[in-house]
Amino acid sequence: MNLNERKLQILQAIVSDFIRSAEPIGSRTLSRKYGMGISPATIRNEMADLEEMGFLTHPYTSAGRVPSTKAYRLYVDALMERYELTKDERSQIRKQLNLKTLELDRTMEHAAKILSELTSLTSFAMTPSQQEDFLKYVNIISVDADTVVLVMVSESGKVSNTTLKIKVPYKEEQLELLAKVMTYNYKGRKLTDILTMDIIRNFESDMEAMSKLAESIMPRFMNTLENMLDTELHLDGLMNIFAIPEYNDIEKAKLFLEMVNKKDFTDILINRDNGVIITIGDENTEEIMRDCSLITATYEIDGKPVGKLGVIGPIRMEYNHVTSVIEYMTEHLNDAFLTGGEEDEE
Repeated sequence: MNLNERKLQILQAIVSDFIRSAEPIGSRTLSRKYGMGISPATIRNEMADLEEMGFLTHPYTSAGRVPSTKAYRLYVDALMERYELTKDERSQIRKQLNLKTLELDRTMEHAAKILSELTSLTSFAMTPSQQEDFLKYVNIISVDADTVVLVMVSESGKVSNTTLKIKVPYKEEQLELLAKVMTYNYKGRKLTDILTMDIIRNFESDMEAMSKLAESIMPRFMNTLENMLDTELHLDGLMNIFAIPEYNDIEKAKLFLEMVNKKDFTDILINRDNGVIITIGDENTEEIMRDCSLITATYEIDGKPVGKLGVIGPIRMEYNHVTSVIEYMTEHLNDAFLTGGEEDEE
């Protein structure tokens, strides 16, 4: 049994209509809404063939048909029409992702927020694991007589601020000098390499006061480095699922929220391939995700894939719109990091 042009046309109409309405669709509705030039009886026969081929399912409570995972896969790969973002959507993305500060965590937090707003789905944005990242600079800022803030920035743009209590008297000039020495010693070094160095010994030749100040700061410097190595996951739009018919069942909604908040979900994202990847329903290997679709895309810094962003939601989602939003966002992120955060003008 072949998927001829007529079957493809009917299947495309069923998937598109079900994505919009969440209601099973019958042959008479198809004939009336889409004007295919064939009778409801002929459409009904074609739908029966499509069901036999595994592209449609027949809910026992309805005379209509709904798409299967197999149908959505064919739709995503070959049938859906590309969605062109509106001027307002493009402007909203560029405005939210203004990268002039190049603070990676804050940027990805904004990315998750705008993605959930534009798609009405649960979105996520992952900062990269810093295993291959390098230190860019260190700053130490005085707060009061016994408190300073240690600021560390990696070359990927990740910023870490740590408040420290200092047990020895200090002058702001000493903080400035220590920050410059630390930047000089460690700038351009891989974060993981710095963790293996005997950093206290590096300051033994400095003045005694500087050495004591370093002894107060360096242990927290190392702890902060370790924290910078962690991948961070920003989630947004968790409550969006309550507006989706598939999650009207509160227990199902609860399971969804528990799933995306577990570390296992972060591990799943980390292990995904680069590029735009769409897994639909039972294509997901994890049992808990068999009722979901997951779309991820990779963003780059200096041409290197470093992190991911995307959405998770019901199998019935607007794949053409969602993928267009995600693709535009990753392109904008890539260009902005490459140009140092200068916004495009259209």
